[in-house]
Amino acid sequence: MAPKTLESSPESDRFENTPHPRESYNCFGHAETERQLLLSYVSGHLPQAYIVGGPPGVGKATLAWRLARFLLANPGPAAAAGEARADLFVAPDHLVARQIAAMAHPDLAFLRREWNEKDKRFFTEIRVEDVRRAIHMFQQAPGRGGYRICILDCAEDLNPSSANALLKLIEEPPPRSLFLIVANRPGRMLATLRSRCQKILLKSLMAADAGHAVAALGPPWSATGEAKLAAAIARAHGSIHNVLRLLDDRGIAFDTNLGRMLDDLPRIDWSNVHALADRVAVRNNGKDYETMLAAIDDWLDTRVRRGALSPEANCARLAPYALVWEKLAEAARETDTFNLDKRPFVLSLFADLAAAARASSS
Repeated sequence: MAPKTLESSPESDRFENTPHPRESYNCFGHAETERQLLLSYVSGHLPQAYIVGGPPGVGKATLAWRLARFLLANPGPAAAAGEARADLFVAPDHLVARQIAAMAHPDLAFLRREWNEKDKRFFTEIRVEDVRRAIHMFQQAPGRGGYRICILDCAEDLNPSSANALLKLIEEPPPRSLFLIVANRPGRMLATLRSRCQKILLKSLMAADAGHAVAALGPPWSATGEAKLAAAIARAHGSIHNVLRLLDDRGIAFDTNLGRMLDDLPRIDWSNVHALADRVAVRNNGKDYETMLAAIDDWLDTRVRRGALSPEANCARLAPYALVWEKLAEAARETDTFNLDKRPFVLSLFADLAAAARASSS
């Protein structure tokens, strides 16, 4: 992508006002994964594609960009093996690091939801034409004699056509090519695409790692008081995205009220639900809307995981949560695609959540 485009267009894979993952040179909480990736490269056993999976905000994209930067800065296993290394760090002033930060490296492509200049909003999907543009790079000889790498962030944004176009390329990959696919829910990916990839599953961050990650972001986040930061981390389920949302002055209060509404299910105070719907429907209030979706997703994930691990696990009791989980993803995508009023979506969602909670407990 040309620097001009990069500067003039918002980026769908940048979280609020934080540095983009390609601009992050620290990776916290995943040291063992880094060592395994380094060993795979030095021994010549990198696969053609990785799924980098895990909850939102745990460093998946940061790790993907970190690996890409390392491979492009060390275009042969011998170069990486020549020094005693324990991680994938590349200094910010390295030529490759500067090129990647400017999105100007000839052997790196990336896929994400692009900015629709006409409508002044992001496309709701990664389109097949986006994948075809990335394919073009793989039809050229590597500019530096090393890997050609494509980073996709994230798999949930692929539509059936773009997923199949990507699958065809991964099924018959050009030599020395690597696909790094970031996925919040790897299980929801196209099964045939998932089967062609090796999986890296990242866990939620420990409290200390989350604290280090916030400090590494610099001001204003690093200037947060210790007590406020600790309170946000305690409620964030190991996600930096959640931590940063909760550091907003209204964040913890909003999260507390939303958590209470979810934990009260199947009982619903409709006045609170209407107030929530009004709040997230306000134009340009995307932060609260994203917080709501993330909180509900976490709540459903917790219910399903606890149920599956219970000695009395019962698929029939888990099914209602799984169904509303699928409906949540589809309804949220439809609401965004057609720019629909969020109020009916929120009201319908809580009715579905209550029904699932009742069915699960019966």
